[in-house]
Amino acid sequence: MTDVIMRFAHQPSVPVKFKAGFANMASSMRSLFSDHNRYVESFRRFLNSSTEHQCMQEFMDKKLPGIIARIGDRKSEIKILSIGGGAGEIDLQILSKVQIQHPGIHINNEVVEPSAEQIAKYKELVAKTSNLENIKFAWHKETSSEYQNRIMEKKEFQKWDFIHMIQMLYYVKDIPATLKFFHSLLATNAKMLIILVSGISGWNKLWKKYGSRLPQDDLCQYVTSSDLTQMLDKLGIKYECYDLLSTMDISDCFIDGNENGELLCDFLTETCNFNTTAPPDLKAEIMKDLQESEFSVKKEGKVLFNNSLSFIVVEA
Repeated sequence: MTDVIMRFAHQPSVPVKFKAGFANMASSMRSLFSDHNRYVESFRRFLNSSTEHQCMQEFMDKKLPGIIARIGDRKSEIKILSIGGGAGEIDLQILSKVQIQHPGIHINNEVVEPSAEQIAKYKELVAKTSNLENIKFAWHKETSSEYQNRIMEKKEFQKWDFIHMIQMLYYVKDIPATLKFFHSLLATNAKMLIILVSGISGWNKLWKKYGSRLPQDDLCQYVTSSDLTQMLDKLGIKYECYDLLSTMDISDCFIDGNENGELLCDFLTETCNFNTTAPPDLKAEIMKDLQESEFSVKKEGKVLFNNSLSFIVVEA
């Protein structure tokens, strides 16, 4: 996941939704990534308005224990590789589940994260978290591609018992090659967990329809679980996919002059100051669509955008 925070839960490293097409922008619209502070704030508003973290927590509580049940079989150490670990919130939840499932076994947790800012936050979180005595941490300030190149050059093909990539594949240029490489690093009984937006989410529909009319950014690409499962099928890699519903309250987006709504609109469109820079016709189309059933549901006077996530568990 670059030194702009990336998206979502790995607090992140925030994902954004990414563009499929390219277009010349006649208006004054510019990418939200061009204003770091506004991006950070819009991402914070997204987290406050969505059930993303609750959705992930539900998965960690209900599904993860079964998934990691055998990764420590007959082993004195469990090796975990976090790709795009962000500030560590989700990583520590995962480690806690591993500790419970495999009590007393030493854990070696290595983190690949390109943002120095995020690594610093991760280390601060570890320093103030108890019950981590049996866990050894190591951080690598690099992208997944840089990590892959380093490992290939040195021919240090260490095997891992659990690899996770949470909301980070948007930032990878060659996703099939990345999947193939990290799958090759899985040990016996190992699993790889990938989390990203679902193909049934509102994001998928929003970007397919409007991606080419919004500011382009080469930091990330648009990919959903539908794209990913097709790649895994072509590679012949076994997996299971779980979709969990997550929503984002975008009601404020339809209130003129509402600061929260304006920041959420920026995050939805990845456009800095979308409301004041977008062509009137584009703005009207998007605001109308966001209230349609294929993008959102209306409940108790609120407009809830479909922010559904997919949890893909890859087998060794």
